[in-house]
Amino acid sequence: MSHWNLLFSLEKINQPNMLPPLVLAYIGDAVYELSVRAHLIARGITRTDKMHAGAVRYVCAETQSEALKSIEGMLTEEEASVARRGRNAKSSHTPRGASVISYRRSTGLECLVGYLFLKNNPGRLAEIMDRVFLLVESEK
Repeated sequence: MSHWNLLFSLEKINQPNMLPPLVLAYIGDAVYELSVRAHLIARGITRTDKMHAGAVRYVCAETQSEALKSIEGMLTEEEASVARRGRNAKSSHTPRGASVISYRRSTGLECLVGYLFLKNNPGRLAEIMDRVFLLVESEK
């Protein structure tokens, strides 16, 4: 099976809410990172060193934690529940350079992103990522 077939087989996951929250966060981390990179390219940042420097601002646990706080009011009950599951998930990973609270909240955001991706809800995912982009870019 080619890697493309494997990627598209994710569409066959019809009950993402049944997956463990850390699995959703694992997928969400990748989707979030890809969204950030695409956003930076769309803004005209095409040198890899500048892309990396720009991406760091978006992907750090503190930023993701603040992003989750800023979108909580716009989440549906279902989305808020998914984010809480991610935030409360017990991980064996110890955060580097971030507080435990920020790290856990960032896991909640990644869990939500993974959930929306696997639920095949690109419109809602884009809406949430746009809010994240606005938050980060307003902090310049």
